[in-house]
Amino acid sequence: MSALFSPLRLGSLNLTNRIIIAPMCQYSADNGKATDWHLIHLGGLALSGAGLLILEATAVEDIGRISPGDLGLWSDETEAALGEVLKSIRRHSNMPVAIQLGHAGRKASSQVPWHGGQLIAIEDGGWQMAAPSALAHGKGERPPLALDEAGLQRVKNAFVDAAVRAHRLGINAIEIHAAHGYLLHQFLSPIANQRTDQYGGSVENRLRFPLEVFEAVRAAVPKDSMTVGVRLSATDWVDGGLDVAQSKRFVQALQERGCDFIHVSSGGVSPEQKIPLGPGYQVHLAEEIKQHCSLPVIAVGLITDAQQAEDIIKAGKADAIAIARGILYDPHWPWHAAAQLNATVDAPKQYWRSQPRDQKNLFGDTRIGQR
Repeated sequence: MSALFSPLRLGSLNLTNRIIIAPMCQYSADNGKATDWHLIHLGGLALSGAGLLILEATAVEDIGRISPGDLGLWSDETEAALGEVLKSIRRHSNMPVAIQLGHAGRKASSQVPWHGGQLIAIEDGGWQMAAPSALAHGKGERPPLALDEAGLQRVKNAFVDAAVRAHRLGINAIEIHAAHGYLLHQFLSPIANQRTDQYGGSVENRLRFPLEVFEAVRAAVPKDSMTVGVRLSATDWVDGGLDVAQSKRFVQALQERGCDFIHVSSGGVSPEQKIPLGPGYQVHLAEEIKQHCSLPVIAVGLITDAQQAEDIIKAGKADAIAIARGILYDPHWPWHAAAQLNATVDAPKQYWRSQPRDQKNLFGDTRIGQR
């Protein structure tokens, strides 16, 4: 029995296997609204045989978008557009769907990657960013506005409103984005957070706002039908930044508040980061977090091979693995992994004829015929 293709429970959600499609920004929304691109892109991924599909980072307010092309869930219009995409996907796939809710903070107002990804000037259609402190992300960039008490409440309310909309759409799980240098990560990291009030300074103070957001989201949706987890950057990869020890304290506090899973990534808060890239380069971070909590832990980061993924699960380094760029390159990665590991994977009946002759049970108990 393959460990990778064994079932997993995340809160109230049962997954048929431990392959998770990580959120991948597409920068192709229309003022926050999902488009035909999302139907094509997500529709294909929903037929891949993975255990869970997490929708891309979805802004909870318009100034929280990374780029003008970011998906959003802050209005009736954005909710309706995403609802139409999900309705079409669900006609042909029963794969559970999660959504990553986030706010870009000081990393907002950026060009889409294929236009360079840099900060957009106000006169060129950019907007004023908001963050824990009035500290620019990069040298020479305009600084964000530091969130005051009213701003903090507005952001918290925006997360709650988006969570309620996600539940109304029948989405199965929420992943709160507290990684990659975006707003909640900015509060966690002493590099971006230099506040002198109750939300800055000590580790406990820097954890406070992300924990308040989690508590508000968890309280806004039913626990018996909506799984809520968190993605975090376990380390900033910068001396004096957020480190694994501090992240363990964050995870412990999340666990005490009813968090259902932790998705472990790293970096993103500073251009000074020095990341030692290599196969599975973040898995050791997931392993350290897993040893410190009883929550299901998802590992991500250059996990590209089926045996590599299988070994991570078998060794107990993580409870699930997430793939992103790898499944863009190979949209049937779970099929190929199942074939390599002698496992069974779901496939749409329209594709049953593609089952290799030497893999008679790859798609389970399938039967086809024709005259």
